[in-house]
Amino acid sequence: METLRAGRECIFEADVSASTDVQAQAAGNVRTLKDIGHTLCVQAAKPPSGVTADKNLVTQCERKFSDAAEDSCGLDGKTPIIDAKGRFAPAARACYRQLSQVLQDTAMMATVASACCQCAEKRGCPGTGERCYENVSRQEVGASALACLSSQCGEACSLVMPASRTTSGELRPVRQQARRSSQVSGSL
Repeated sequence: METLRAGRECIFEADVSASTDVQAQAAGNVRTLKDIGHTLCVQAAKPPSGVTADKNLVTQCERKFSDAAEDSCGLDGKTPIIDAKGRFAPAARACYRQLSQVLQDTAMMATVASACCQCAEKRGCPGTGERCYENVSRQEVGASALACLSSQCGEACSLVMPASRTTSGELRPVRQQARRSSQVSGSL
Protein backbone atom coordinates (compact mmCIF):
# COMPACT_ATOMS: atom_id res chain seq x y z
CA MET A 1 0.00 0.00 0.00
CA GLU A 2 2.86 2.40 0.73
CA THR A 3 4.06 2.27 -2.87
CA LEU A 4 0.59 3.19 -4.12
CA ARG A 5 0.31 6.00 -1.57
CA ALA A 6 3.76 7.33 -2.53
CA GLY A 7 3.25 6.93 -6.28
CA ARG A 8 6.12 4.47 -6.64
CA GLU A 9 6.48 1.23 -8.57
CA CYS A 10 5.37 -1.91 -6.78
CA ILE A 11 7.27 -5.20 -6.77
CA PHE A 12 4.14 -7.31 -6.15
CA GLU A 13 5.49 -9.58 -3.46
CA ALA A 14 2.38 -10.32 -1.40
CA ASP A 15 2.28 -13.68 0.32
CA VAL A 16 -1.23 -14.84 -0.57
CA SER A 17 -2.87 -18.21 -0.99
CA ALA A 18 -5.61 -19.25 -3.37
CA SER A 19 -9.14 -18.51 -2.27
CA THR A 20 -11.87 -21.13 -2.19
CA ASP A 21 -14.85 -18.74 -2.09
CA VAL A 22 -14.17 -16.77 -5.26
CA GLN A 23 -17.32 -14.61 -5.11
CA ALA A 24 -16.63 -13.46 -1.56
CA GLN A 25 -12.93 -12.93 -2.31
CA ALA A 26 -13.62 -10.83 -5.42
CA ALA A 27 -16.07 -8.65 -3.48
CA GLY A 28 -13.63 -8.43 -0.56
CA ASN A 29 -10.80 -7.31 -2.86
CA VAL A 30 -12.90 -4.47 -4.27
CA ARG A 31 -14.24 -3.50 -0.83
CA THR A 32 -10.70 -3.40 0.63
CA LEU A 33 -9.58 -0.96 -2.04
CA LYS A 34 -12.70 1.18 -1.82
CA ASP A 35 -12.14 1.44 1.93
CA ILE A 36 -8.70 2.98 1.44
CA GLY A 37 -9.73 5.06 -1.59
CA HIS A 38 -10.85 8.07 0.43
CA THR A 39 -7.56 8.37 2.30
CA LEU A 40 -5.50 8.02 -0.87
CA CYS A 41 -7.70 10.48 -2.77
CA VAL A 42 -7.52 13.10 -0.01
CA GLN A 43 -3.75 12.90 -0.18
CA ALA A 44 -3.66 13.08 -3.99
CA ALA A 45 -6.15 15.99 -4.16
CA LYS A 46 -4.14 18.25 -1.88
CA PRO A 47 -2.67 21.16 -3.86
CA PRO A 48 1.00 21.84 -3.11
CA SER A 49 0.20 25.31 -1.80
CA GLY A 50 -2.93 24.32 0.11
CA VAL A 51 -3.40 22.97 3.58
CA THR A 52 -6.55 21.05 2.71
CA ALA A 53 -7.55 18.82 -0.18
CA ASP A 54 -9.73 20.14 -2.99
CA LYS A 55 -13.15 18.65 -2.16
CA ASN A 56 -14.23 18.55 -5.81
CA LEU A 57 -11.11 16.60 -6.72
CA VAL A 58 -11.53 14.22 -3.77
CA THR A 59 -15.05 13.38 -4.96
CA GLN A 60 -13.89 12.92 -8.55
CA CYS A 61 -10.92 10.78 -7.45
CA GLU A 62 -13.04 8.58 -5.18
CA ARG A 63 -15.48 7.87 -8.01
CA LYS A 64 -12.71 7.01 -10.48
CA PHE A 65 -10.80 4.99 -7.86
CA SER A 66 -13.94 3.01 -7.06
CA ASP A 67 -14.63 2.42 -10.76
CA ALA A 68 -11.05 1.23 -11.31
CA ALA A 69 -11.29 -1.09 -8.29
CA GLU A 70 -14.52 -2.61 -9.61
CA ASP A 71 -13.20 -2.95 -13.16
CA SER A 72 -9.71 -4.29 -12.50
CA CYS A 73 -9.23 -5.44 -8.92
CA GLY A 74 -11.49 -8.39 -8.12
CA LEU A 75 -8.84 -10.81 -9.46
CA ASP A 76 -11.74 -13.15 -10.24
CA GLY A 77 -11.72 -13.99 -6.54
CA LYS A 78 -8.75 -16.30 -7.00
CA THR A 79 -6.50 -14.57 -4.43
CA PRO A 80 -6.59 -11.67 -2.00
CA ILE A 81 -5.51 -8.36 -3.57
CA ILE A 82 -3.17 -7.52 -0.68
CA ASP A 83 -1.62 -9.50 2.14
CA ALA A 84 -1.55 -8.76 5.87
CA LYS A 85 1.53 -6.55 5.36
CA GLY A 86 -0.27 -4.37 2.79
CA ARG A 87 1.65 -5.74 -0.20
CA PHE A 88 -0.08 -6.25 -3.54
CA ALA A 89 -0.47 -9.75 -4.98
CA PRO A 90 1.50 -10.59 -8.14
CA ALA A 91 -1.80 -10.97 -10.03
CA ALA A 92 -2.72 -7.36 -9.19
CA ARG A 93 -0.44 -5.61 -11.70
CA ALA A 94 -3.23 -4.27 -13.93
CA CYS A 95 -5.24 -3.25 -10.88
CA TYR A 96 -2.29 -1.40 -9.38
CA ARG A 97 -1.63 0.45 -12.65
CA GLN A 98 -5.27 1.56 -12.87
CA LEU A 99 -5.40 2.79 -9.27
CA SER A 100 -2.02 4.47 -9.58
CA GLN A 101 -3.13 6.28 -12.74
CA VAL A 102 -6.22 7.65 -10.96
CA LEU A 103 -4.06 8.97 -8.11
CA GLN A 104 -1.44 10.43 -10.47
CA ASP A 105 -4.09 12.18 -12.56
CA THR A 106 -5.66 13.59 -9.39
CA ALA A 107 -2.31 14.84 -8.09
CA MET A 108 -1.61 16.48 -11.46
CA MET A 109 -5.00 18.21 -11.45
CA ALA A 110 -4.46 19.34 -7.84
CA THR A 111 -1.11 20.86 -8.77
CA VAL A 112 -2.06 22.45 -12.08
CA ALA A 113 -5.80 23.08 -12.01
CA SER A 114 -7.15 23.23 -8.46
CA ALA A 115 -6.70 26.93 -7.69
CA CYS A 116 -7.75 27.91 -11.19
CA CYS A 117 -10.93 25.80 -11.23
CA GLN A 118 -11.94 26.88 -7.73
CA CYS A 119 -11.59 30.52 -8.80
CA ALA A 120 -13.47 29.85 -12.06
CA GLU A 121 -16.36 28.34 -10.12
CA LYS A 122 -16.50 31.29 -7.70
CA ARG A 123 -16.36 33.82 -10.54
CA GLY A 124 -18.93 32.04 -12.71
CA CYS A 125 -16.63 31.27 -15.63
CA PRO A 126 -17.89 28.81 -18.27
CA GLY A 127 -16.62 25.24 -18.26
CA THR A 128 -16.44 24.70 -14.50
CA GLY A 129 -16.91 21.45 -12.60
CA GLU A 130 -15.16 18.18 -13.27
CA ARG A 131 -14.37 19.07 -16.88
CA CYS A 132 -12.53 22.19 -15.73
CA TYR A 133 -9.93 20.14 -13.88
CA GLU A 134 -9.37 17.85 -16.83
CA ASN A 135 -9.33 20.62 -19.44
CA VAL A 136 -7.08 22.94 -17.45
CA SER A 137 -4.58 20.20 -16.60
CA ARG A 138 -4.43 19.20 -20.28
CA GLN A 139 -4.37 22.84 -21.39
CA GLU A 140 -7.48 22.31 -23.51
CA VAL A 141 -9.52 25.26 -22.28
CA GLY A 142 -12.05 26.75 -24.69
CA ALA A 143 -11.76 30.36 -25.85
CA SER A 144 -14.61 31.78 -23.74
CA ALA A 145 -13.44 29.95 -20.61
CA LEU A 146 -9.85 31.04 -21.26
CA ALA A 147 -10.92 34.68 -21.59
CA CYS A 148 -12.83 34.49 -18.29
CA LEU A 149 -9.96 32.73 -16.53
CA SER A 150 -7.55 35.35 -17.80
CA SER A 151 -9.65 38.31 -16.68
CA GLN A 152 -11.16 36.89 -13.48
CA CYS A 153 -8.57 34.40 -12.21
CA GLY A 154 -5.25 35.47 -13.72
CA GLU A 155 -3.04 34.69 -10.74
CA ALA A 156 -4.82 31.45 -9.80
CA CYS A 157 -4.62 30.29 -13.42
CA SER A 158 -1.10 31.48 -14.20
CA LEU A 159 0.07 27.93 -14.98
CA VAL A 160 -2.42 27.60 -17.83
CA MET A 161 -2.45 31.07 -19.31
CA PRO A 162 -1.13 31.38 -22.85
CA ALA A 163 2.53 32.27 -23.12
CA SER A 164 1.90 34.81 -25.87
CA ARG A 165 -0.60 36.28 -28.26
CA THR A 166 -0.73 35.58 -31.99
CA THR A 167 0.06 38.33 -34.47
CA SER A 168 -3.67 39.07 -34.74
CA GLY A 169 -3.84 39.60 -30.97
CA GLU A 170 -5.92 36.46 -30.52
CA LEU A 171 -5.27 34.34 -27.44
CA ARG A 172 -3.72 31.01 -28.36
CA PRO A 173 -3.75 28.18 -25.80
CA VAL A 174 -0.32 26.79 -24.94
CA ARG A 175 -1.25 23.31 -26.20
CA GLN A 176 -1.94 24.67 -29.68
CA GLN A 177 1.38 26.52 -29.66
CA ALA A 178 3.25 23.35 -28.73
CA ARG A 179 1.44 21.35 -31.40
CA ARG A 180 2.20 23.94 -34.08
CA SER A 181 5.85 24.16 -32.98
CA SER A 182 6.30 20.40 -33.27
CA GLN A 183 4.66 20.40 -36.71
CA VAL A 184 6.99 23.16 -37.92
CA SER A 185 10.14 21.55 -36.52
CA GLY A 186 9.16 18.11 -37.77
CA SER A 187 9.34 16.44 -34.36
CA LEU A 188 6.65 14.21 -32.96
